[in-house]
Amino acid sequence: MQTASFRAGFVTIIGAPNVGKSTLLNAIMGTKLAIVTPKPQTTRHRILGVKNLPQAQLVFLDTPGIHLPRTKLNRYMMQAVTQALVDPHVVLYMTDVSRAPYPDLAFLRRAIGAPTPPVFWLLNKIDLIEPPQLLPLIAGYEQRAACAEIMPLAARRGEGVPQLLDSVLRYVPEGAPYFPEDMPTDRDERFFIAELISEQVMLRTHEEVPYAVAVELEALQERRDGGMEIDAAILVGQHGRMIKDIGTHARQAIMRLLHCPVHLRLVVRVKQNWRQHDAVLRDLGFREA
Repeated sequence: MQTASFRAGFVTIIGAPNVGKSTLLNAIMGTKLAIVTPKPQTTRHRILGVKNLPQAQLVFLDTPGIHLPRTKLNRYMMQAVTQALVDPHVVLYMTDVSRAPYPDLAFLRRAIGAPTPPVFWLLNKIDLIEPPQLLPLIAGYEQRAACAEIMPLAARRGEGVPQLLDSVLRYVPEGAPYFPEDMPTDRDERFFIAELISEQVMLRTHEEVPYAVAVELEALQERRDGGMEIDAAILVGQHGRMIKDIGTHARQAIMRLLHCPVHLRLVVRVKQNWRQHDAVLRDLGFREA
């Protein structure tokens, strides 16, 4: 039974592609829930992470980068952002301070809408700028937006994450936890296995290839020796070939996830223009809002 001072709430992380949202979620959770690559739009789904603290439970929602949707896949991704912005207790709006001086503030207002929950403006990647630049940069952001908090951090190093959690707790209401303590996420193993394979595809293929590629998990079966047998298909929008070491690195990542030997079979399937096909997108886990 929780005490009256226990706090619980939902915290949505939003921002443009590649500002470090998934890196922040992993730093908060202390484990890898979201795949991370240098390529934009690595995150295609909403990913939930449950952070249990001694007197609080914070439910973080990592979202795809906000972008102009050009295909049905992109529209599904933006729906995931919209759904994550339904009644959060706190919104974390992330920007990359190593890029252009300021992001488009209209972009932030359009994404959140009204009524507006407390918004933290997170200035990420401070490790990529010189320390004397930081204070004038924070002052410049303070002049441009009325946010509940403006906080610098370096998510990749975990710098500023404990301070962020302390600040978020001040805005989260008292209440019972939403999830059991032993439930760190609402996604199952099948989802994370497909994500780990996708990560290797994105890391090990040419610049333009990842956006036309998806991974479909076809079979997952436990072996008598305690290992797992996995069949997965890499979907490509046009003729392509699988890079040899994708399977090797994906298998190693899945073994770290499952803590057992893994036998992974990958095949490449060509499905023309799959990002515009509702049936294919449903099979890949995308649903209408």
